[in-house]
Amino acid sequence: MIHRKVVVIGSGFAGLSTATHLAVEGQEVLLLEKNNTLGGRARMFEAEGFTFDMGPSWYWMPDVFDRYFNKFGKKTSDYYDLIRLDPSYAVIFGKDDFMDIPANLDELKKLFEGLEPGSGKRLDDFLNQAAYKYQKGIHDLVHRPSLSLMEFADFSLLKDLFKMDIFQSMSRHIRKYFSHDKIIRLMEFPVLFLGETAQRIPALYSLMNYADIALGTWYPMGGMHKIIEGMVSLAEEKGVQIRTNAEVSQIVGSEREAKHLVLSNGEIINFDFLIAGADYQHVDKRLLPPKYSNYSDDYWDKQTLAPSSLLFYLGINKKLKNLRHHNLFFDEPLGPHADAIYRNPKWPEKPLFYVSAPSQTDPAVAPEGMENLFILIPLAPGLEDEASIREHYFDKVMDRLEKLTEQSVRDHIVYKKSYAHSDFKKDYHAFKGNAYGLANTLMQTAILKPSLKNKKLKNLFYTGQLTVPGPGVPPSLISGEVVANEVMKSIKKI
Repeated sequence: MIHRKVVVIGSGFAGLSTATHLAVEGQEVLLLEKNNTLGGRARMFEAEGFTFDMGPSWYWMPDVFDRYFNKFGKKTSDYYDLIRLDPSYAVIFGKDDFMDIPANLDELKKLFEGLEPGSGKRLDDFLNQAAYKYQKGIHDLVHRPSLSLMEFADFSLLKDLFKMDIFQSMSRHIRKYFSHDKIIRLMEFPVLFLGETAQRIPALYSLMNYADIALGTWYPMGGMHKIIEGMVSLAEEKGVQIRTNAEVSQIVGSEREAKHLVLSNGEIINFDFLIAGADYQHVDKRLLPPKYSNYSDDYWDKQTLAPSSLLFYLGINKKLKNLRHHNLFFDEPLGPHADAIYRNPKWPEKPLFYVSAPSQTDPAVAPEGMENLFILIPLAPGLEDEASIREHYFDKVMDRLEKLTEQSVRDHIVYKKSYAHSDFKKDYHAFKGNAYGLANTLMQTAILKPSLKNKKLKNLFYTGQLTVPGPGVPPSLISGEVVANEVMKSIKKI
């Protein structure tokens, strides 16, 4: 076995996945994290007895997590206890207009039938084609490195691509099956994780509906950071060395190879291979000399980024009513808010928002008798987020939250922290303060995404949500595996 020294930048899902896959192949792996805690956007923090997940809060595609740990002879249950949420989540359409989304498919079909006769059977039809896309997409297409069109050139795959509706929008696809506004809004919701509206996301991504409805919404007791803790434990068991407070300030190359990197404290670290799990644009335009960049400033400026977010972490000194673990506040029209994110970037007048109350499921994340709240407003990247603006929008959403759930919340806040664009930039060097990476539009799919390989330095690779396969936790796990495979191909050629 050939042994090489590999450095991985970033301890998010993709970085940890890459590091562990390479370590189990016998490589000497050092993982560097700029912050003082591990997990990237999936970090956690504790305050006043509350435990807050800082980023991802939805556990979808449990089979992807199972597959990840199974590859190393482990199970998810070795690291955390997983429960399925029922209801999966609640959608708040207005005053006294709450819809619980049941975990049981037959119950969901009855709910649909009550809104639109015949839609229950059409939901079966919709999920059947979505299941095919899920199996083909998640278990095949996303595992391709997308370095060449030839990866997609065989005839059977070309037939599959047409069958998977990549040239039709999700919006049009959903309306072939359903006409009721509430059902349409519910079915379009999962694509928001992909960073664009249903009008611009390919219908391939009805696979997200399959993940939502058929595979279910889950929660690791203790919080999403339990996944990171499990991944860190596994990485260290396989021999990965991990350093925190190790920010990279420069990557030095010579001829066709990256030679070493420089930390912010001046320390020089040598390697044979380098994998950047940090923000791709930051590495491309800030850490590398211009002659080694993959892309121009103009290229990056033209990319369609997934949204940023304004987040609030709240500790409440009482239990709250009329909230589930996950709550989608759709009491205002999506159109104007979507326009403010995607077409004409600005702060929205009447934003939709999401509230997570994990203490509804997990008493360990809040002191006894209290509530842990996470509020998210999706926003256009690149906005200014001064403290006064954050407070203005906090009042906007709290007015609606209190009115719709019929209770006082603000008067019971004992802990509050906000987080937005400038924090994403400071903590993660996130391009334009984005929260989710690159949108999965048709023109940013597969080989049309930023390449996982540097075009000028043969030993520099990229992983994470700005390259293949795309944004989200499961794709990031897969991204780490895909790039590790490509690194091993290069090592074996030496």
